[in-house]
Amino acid sequence: MGIADEFDLVLHLPLRYEDETHLYPIRDLPAQKTAQVEGIIIDNKVMYRPRRQLVCQVDDGSGVLCMRFLNFYGSQVKAYANGTRVRLLGEARPGFFGIEMVHPKCRVVGEQEPLEDTLTPVYPATAGLSSDTLRKLIYRTLRQLREAGNQPCLSETLPEEVLRRHHLQGFADSVFFLHQPPPDAPADLLQERTHPAWRRVKFDELLAQQLSMRLHYQQRRHGSAPAMPPKNRLTSALLASLPFELTRGQKKAFFEISRDLAAVHPMQRLLQGDVGSGKTIVAALAALQAIENGYQAALLAPTEILAEQHYQKLRAWLDPLLTPLNASIAWLTGTQKKKQREIILANIASGNAMLAIGTHALFQEQVEFNRLGLAVIDEQHRFGVHQRMALREKGAKKDTANTASSIPHQLMMSATPIPRTLSMSYFADLDVSVIEGLPPGRTPVVTRLVADTRRDEVTARIREACLVGKQAYWVCPLIEESEALQLKTALHTYETLTLIFPELKIGLIHGRLAPGEKSSVMESFAQGEIQLLVATTVIEVGVDVPNASLMVIEHAERMGLAQLHQLRGRVGRGTTGGICILLYQKPLSATAQERLKVIYEQTDGFEIARHDLHLRGPGEFLGARQSGLPMLRFADLEKDEALLEAARAAAEQLLRDYPEHAQRHVQRWLGNRSEYLRV
Repeated sequence: MGIADEFDLVLHLPLRYEDETHLYPIRDLPAQKTAQVEGIIIDNKVMYRPRRQLVCQVDDGSGVLCMRFLNFYGSQVKAYANGTRVRLLGEARPGFFGIEMVHPKCRVVGEQEPLEDTLTPVYPATAGLSSDTLRKLIYRTLRQLREAGNQPCLSETLPEEVLRRHHLQGFADSVFFLHQPPPDAPADLLQERTHPAWRRVKFDELLAQQLSMRLHYQQRRHGSAPAMPPKNRLTSALLASLPFELTRGQKKAFFEISRDLAAVHPMQRLLQGDVGSGKTIVAALAALQAIENGYQAALLAPTEILAEQHYQKLRAWLDPLLTPLNASIAWLTGTQKKKQREIILANIASGNAMLAIGTHALFQEQVEFNRLGLAVIDEQHRFGVHQRMALREKGAKKDTANTASSIPHQLMMSATPIPRTLSMSYFADLDVSVIEGLPPGRTPVVTRLVADTRRDEVTARIREACLVGKQAYWVCPLIEESEALQLKTALHTYETLTLIFPELKIGLIHGRLAPGEKSSVMESFAQGEIQLLVATTVIEVGVDVPNASLMVIEHAERMGLAQLHQLRGRVGRGTTGGICILLYQKPLSATAQERLKVIYEQTDGFEIARHDLHLRGPGEFLGARQSGLPMLRFADLEKDEALLEAARAAAEQLLRDYPEHAQRHVQRWLGNRSEYLRV
């Protein structure tokens, strides 16, 4: 539950409230509303039809109410004997026995027992620790804090000026109010968490996050990194050799990265660009800027398919430039043979390999760089904090040209656009570059929603496209998070399509294939030897076959928005455009309907990401970045965007004018949990 001290306990805030401050006469009980009554039990019996249940009749003088328990203990039968006075809280509704409450909150009371004078909070509970037990613990702690007068865990951390500017009420008053609101407190504002007391708690939480991110950002600006100014030899040669010109978005992104690489403090920049926007060439230019300054670069990819594709593409671009310098590009994976691996490791350690490309194998202990200046991490959300730190530490040593210790610059890339509110909060410690738009000649992929019952029309479309020289993907989904079931589905689909299309060359790729087999299949597909590729979602990221113009995704209703958008980005990478057919099975849940509607209507990755955040929330959206990350408990990024803006402004003011208040606020809310930001 994350409760370690008094502050954690008093910030274990209620989920909702029950009103036990008022008694209703039974005859006036409101319909479909939780209400409290008090009366005498006049009848108590255990019934066995239609099922075993305890049925009691309660009379308060104005009417009779039936109280029913379907699951009960023998002790309850004794406790609720005839003549016992009880107080019930529940929702009254018409039933077989008249007006009834099923499983109400029930307790035995004395004749003049006083009512509660505040609303009763209901807390998030856990196994072995009920809401009632938590309420007693929290009430006792609040009473002790009140009696002590001095409340260090609830003392005010913000200066009066900030409280006034942002119209904030006191922190201690807010916490006491949320645990024990008066009977006339506006129930709707409490439930919606828009009451000024809730606003103060959420503001403080957002402010702590903003402060910790900015403190880390400032700390990094004081760190040391190798200065690698643009020399415009290799980078200019690469640009001159390309058969295309960079887009305005690519030029702007590289300018920002180039400027960071020239600085003496470590770059930590996120390069965002929609699927197919051309991030790889920008990363290649950044790597060349490091290389022409005598430093190595490393490119980390989440899958072997993507790592190999980067390797092939970067070799085609950079080999003509590096070979005359007796420099090479290394490709390192976890499945290479020992002898081959030893040669690659020696090349990296000697500095002969100026660019190393690989998967997780790149940050293993035996990998040593000669002079690592830049680490590029593709699809950064797939790597955890510690994995990124391990790669960065490969270059964290004394520079041979400079006695000052330094760490390499870090460039993170993502084809999953990050919505503005996430960028302002969980990614506020990073500088962000965005490649807007697609390269010239690229057209958005046309998306079609097709019910599974029209499968014959889809297969006819596939045959037609493949027979005129096009290529297609047929993607099988992940079923219930099981790779084995996904493989079974892919094999079954492959066999079925082989029977349907005897005239086509059909390939199969899935996660269980050996890396060499995957490479062979992808190479055959890239060369046009395979016309239709049946694939699991291993092709989700980075696969680039320009002639593939048609994709069918089975059970699209099971997939998330980000995954559908990534998969769709595998087609239409040539000049003829692409079509993505989403096959779905009825009936569709409301969430699946909303997802498919968004992916059908939208091609803008940022707009899709905004909807994805709304549907999934930040936890899933952040992926591995949340490993060790203090997640927001009270604030909602979507609903509280205005409050986030205010917290950003307050963070700037505190760091500028009230640094001691800033440190105290971060310490209260995050303690040592803000340490993860160092990585």
